[in-house]
Amino acid sequence: MAGVSAFSLTACSSTAQSTRPTARVLDADLRPVQTPAFMEWVARFKPRATSAGISSGTFDAAFANAGYIPRVVDRDRNQIQTRRTLEDYLSIAVSDERMTKGRTAIRQHANTLASVEQRYGVDRNIVAAIWGMESLFGERRGDIPVVSATATLAFDGRRGAFYESQLIAALKILERGDTTPDQMIGSWAGAMGHTQFIPTSYQSFAVDFTGDGRRDIWSDDPTDSLASTAAYLSRNGWQSGLKWGSEEGTGGPSGRTLQPQAGGIKFTVTRNFTALKTYNNSDFYAIGIGHLADRLGGAGPLRGSFPPDENGLTKTDRQTVQRGLARRGFDVGAADGVIGGQTIAAITAFQEQQGMAVTGVASRDVLNALR
Repeated sequence: MAGVSAFSLTACSSTAQSTRPTARVLDADLRPVQTPAFMEWVARFKPRATSAGISSGTFDAAFANAGYIPRVVDRDRNQIQTRRTLEDYLSIAVSDERMTKGRTAIRQHANTLASVEQRYGVDRNIVAAIWGMESLFGERRGDIPVVSATATLAFDGRRGAFYESQLIAALKILERGDTTPDQMIGSWAGAMGHTQFIPTSYQSFAVDFTGDGRRDIWSDDPTDSLASTAAYLSRNGWQSGLKWGSEEGTGGPSGRTLQPQAGGIKFTVTRNFTALKTYNNSDFYAIGIGHLADRLGGAGPLRGSFPPDENGLTKTDRQTVQRGLARRGFDVGAADGVIGGQTIAAITAFQEQQGMAVTGVASRDVLNALR
């Protein structure tokens, strides 16, 4: 997520402003509720919004259907910091699904991506990779009302000042007329659009690449989102013509050595790797974006390997477990070697079926039983 986000794109982009349907059916715990305590907070907040330049009309329209969303607070307080290995992270980042959909998206928006690259100097495949990582090329942009989400988190108080700044920025976007309260939807944390900009990042970096007078990152047309992403990276240190980095020893650009996973593959990274980290301050994220961009551009898989996991299994072993389970009728999703919830549930059911000790762990015993 552009926790420092950006967007926009174009070329021969149509002027049609196709948007997602406004009739959204949210889970009950994601629906805004106008509780007395929340509405009292809104009343106290209004003068602060007004002093920041928000008109009474914009404020009232934004909060007409806004409310407190309990699940948003739960998600903020219980973010699972899954300690995935880099090997797992890259398996997810460069999944077969993401690659297939990415190649299709790049073909469909080739002119736009080329125009964005020409204007901002950011590699089109990097822009496409961020698009793919943040929303699976527009398929998963979020459907939670941003005003309600940011107001809920500002009211909750754990990070109240930060989210009040996001709420003010969201209201300024509405004041400017870039979108409407109904169309301003996103993630539980208020990230919006194809490349998931938070409101303050939108304010600073979003661009109107289509020239229609609105910086529209919510449209089904990804042009403004893609261009905004390139504009963001350009203003945060991206150097045109320089690769982000490469697997060490494969003839890439010069730079510093980085080994994010102990015993795993080493990379040589450049200043553009640092620029990618301004979008999401994670070595895994920046490597994932760079590697996905390389693969979308026609490069092959990484040449090096990662060590076995804590249970002594390699990625190939874990894929063998998943395929063995699938042959026996258990649903594991993709056989990608990543042991997630579906695979754990399948292993548990298999162990119960076989009279084995039930652990849900992809172990050597499970592997042998499935061969």
